[in-house]
Amino acid sequence: MRVRDVRVRTALTRSRLFDYCVNPYAGCANACVYCYARFATRFSHPHEEWGSFVDVRGNAAAVLQRELLRSTPGTVFVSSVCDAWQSVEAEYGVTRQCLGLLLGAGYPLFLQTKNALVLRDFDLLAGSSNVRLGVTVTTVDAGIARVFEPGASPPLERLRVLHEARRIGLNTFAFLGPLLPGISDRDEGLYRLMAAVAERPPDSLFVDRLNRRAGMWPAVSRAVCAVDPSLLPEYRRILFSSESSAYDVALRKRVADAASAYGLSERIEWCF
Repeated sequence: MRVRDVRVRTALTRSRLFDYCVNPYAGCANACVYCYARFATRFSHPHEEWGSFVDVRGNAAAVLQRELLRSTPGTVFVSSVCDAWQSVEAEYGVTRQCLGLLLGAGYPLFLQTKNALVLRDFDLLAGSSNVRLGVTVTTVDAGIARVFEPGASPPLERLRVLHEARRIGLNTFAFLGPLLPGISDRDEGLYRLMAAVAERPPDSLFVDRLNRRAGMWPAVSRAVCAVDPSLLPEYRRILFSSESSAYDVALRKRVADAASAYGLSERIEWCF
């Protein structure tokens, strides 16, 4: 992992998902093989493997502090192209600095992570009525998760975050996505995932399928082969063929059935 300090001119940027986003880092140590955010560093790191580098935006908090003085309040997504609580945050603390400023300014926050390090910042978040905090989980199989998301916390540790977040009064969500074909999008893998979520039921449940993103196929195909090479043709069909829409319909039905079995149907928000 190559880590370097970089300077930024802006920290609070406009977002298509929310009013703003804040990304304390560029690059991500989670190294998720399916990550769409690799596009954000295609020019600054053109020949480096996604997950092998992190740029620490060391002055992000100072820049954000100035920007909050002149910006119109709105919901801030933390973060859109990195995990703000990835492993390097334990040393550099840029996310915690930015979080303190955003909370102090009263901006509504949408926080999403795959790392239990976020628990460190619950002293800042406790009792915040305008914060939604969620974790992403693609499978509850820890071994498979290490292949697809090698730098993230184990799945059950992520789900424990939801339990603790509810305990301190936060609105919570689980983002189940991308559901992994042949692994967590059907049968036992899907039901085990729903059962684990139901033990710590979040306020809402986002569900997404595996989507094709530029540059991700080599890493995805390697991960699939490491887990079960026989699944590779199915991944190709889902990502590259005209069968994609039929897969979406079938996946929605399977997820809806599994969610219903665990009393989660009313919490689902579809992302595909």
